[in-house]
Amino acid sequence: MNLKIQHFVIIITFGLFFSCKDNPKTLFKIEGRQIPITNTLVPVDSIAQFVSPYRNRINEVLDSTLAYASATFTTEDGPLNSSAGNFMADIVMSEAGPIFQKRTNKEIDFVLLNKGGIRSIISKGGVSARDMYQVMPFENTIVVVELSAKSVRDLITFLIQSKQPHPVAGIQIQLDRNGSLAAVNIQGMPFDEDRTYFVATSNYLANGGDNMNFFKNKISLTETDYLLRNAMIDYLRKTDTIVPLVDDRFIQTK
Repeated sequence: MNLKIQHFVIIITFGLFFSCKDNPKTLFKIEGRQIPITNTLVPVDSIAQFVSPYRNRINEVLDSTLAYASATFTTEDGPLNSSAGNFMADIVMSEAGPIFQKRTNKEIDFVLLNKGGIRSIISKGGVSARDMYQVMPFENTIVVVELSAKSVRDLITFLIQSKQPHPVAGIQIQLDRNGSLAAVNIQGMPFDEDRTYFVATSNYLANGGDNMNFFKNKISLTETDYLLRNAMIDYLRKTDTIVPLVDDRFIQTK
């Protein structure tokens, strides 16, 4: 009798064990929704207190004056080159040049950026790191692309046809009164059809961004791992006063 009871208890125990065992879970649906970040969201005091010292420190760093602008820099103060564009292109040449030279033992020949990448003016007065985030809000790095003479010719044609003050440095392009190409000098020397050139630009443009498809035919590419914005901030830290300049790096004879 006892043996029957034991068997009965064992059977009941196994039955309860397997009946309580969870069935395998299967994912059958994923949903997502956007939660707008607006002033209707109520801050959490404990989180706000925790991040407050970090926020204050970041604001202090971003708002500290790095240099003084003697006048306003903009992309609209010249027909083919602008003060803001020249400022940015010259910084790329001066700040990225030593990095490229150290890594490759070669020199940057010239710089080309895009007008559309400059998203704000630089106002007269104190210039801060926050200003540079407004001028260059993108995480674009400086790269150096090696181009054939033919690709450089295509680059020059693009600049002439775009009729935009795209930032350039190290190259001088002169058009006649009819808008035709009159002369090209790179680093003070006439354009040479029998050599390659090293062009500093952004990683975005190097991949053909902003319709700069001539970069797609690059011979080589060197990544400096240097953000454009950081190059500007580093330059300003070393500079007392910046002066807007519109010059003859890209002009048309009248």
